[in-house]
Amino acid sequence: MCSLILSAVELSEKYSAYRYVFDEFDVESTYIDNSDFRHFVTKHEKRLRRFYMRSLKQKEDLARLLRQKLLEDDLSDLFLYLSIVESGLKADAVSNKKAAGLWQFMPKTAGDYKLEVHGCVDERCDPVSATEAAIKHLRRLYEKFGKWYLAVLAYNCGEGRLSRAIERAGTDELEILIDPQAKYLPKETREYIQKILLVAMIGENEIVSMTSSDEEKGLIQVEVKGGTKLADIAKMLEMSEKKLRMLNPALKNGVVPSRYRLLIPEDKMVLFYMRYTYEEKQVTLKPYLISHKVILGDTLEGIAKKYETTVEEIALANQLKGLFLEVNTSLLIPVNKEVFERFLQR
Repeated sequence: MCSLILSAVELSEKYSAYRYVFDEFDVESTYIDNSDFRHFVTKHEKRLRRFYMRSLKQKEDLARLLRQKLLEDDLSDLFLYLSIVESGLKADAVSNKKAAGLWQFMPKTAGDYKLEVHGCVDERCDPVSATEAAIKHLRRLYEKFGKWYLAVLAYNCGEGRLSRAIERAGTDELEILIDPQAKYLPKETREYIQKILLVAMIGENEIVSMTSSDEEKGLIQVEVKGGTKLADIAKMLEMSEKKLRMLNPALKNGVVPSRYRLLIPEDKMVLFYMRYTYEEKQVTLKPYLISHKVILGDTLEGIAKKYETTVEEIALANQLKGLFLEVNTSLLIPVNKEVFERFLQR
């Protein structure tokens, strides 16, 4: 039996990030006063806090990757919590309904977004490909319904079910749509949005401890030749094959297919480029050079994207021996003529 229901004041003080969370999902801040939501929080917060901590255990790098992909596509990084609720951040999670991956795509939905699902590869289990598909799916739902909490509801119950619920309710207001008495939507969907809001509130309150270490690093994508064995890449990177397979659960037979970008730990990036890229293909530097002053938060991958060049060329031009960039130092960035002239005009 749960304790007395938290008041709106107690809830807002306990989860100071609630306004930010609600705003990101287009939920009115007054929803904190909703008695059904406060009852849900009181009843489920301990269990969902444990679930959140289990989901993040040893997966901080994956969580950062998802946040990065979401932000790069101008989507709120709080949609990370949708993935947590869906899969517990298990990239190879499979439901009894045959949904799979971080975002729990059914085979049909996966096909709609051109994710490969066959014997050797299941891209629903690839963190990058699946996240890119989820972003497209969520954005399409938002374009149809006009509010992010409606996109989340449709993600769970389907577009048709949500459209009929809005028609019956005569409104798309959240509190009315998920009213437990009116039952416009299934109980699972009503609790789904509440669960995501609560997990996001828990997560945003914990975000400082999750990202506090300066030495924590994420994941990057690298290109390798089709047919390359994960065992060979793991040996080259001085890491276990099991760990590399865990980072790339979409690869069922341990072999990299053509046009596939492999996920490796960021702290293995320089080792990869020194041992694989430079040996497998000769890097030709672009003919023009731009000076870039390193600022806090800069990464080689981010700098390469900004100047439309490659990490390999930057590393070679500056004879980099390690991964870390020192703030306020200058890098020479090899670029093509078009980029050079563009930056020259600024």
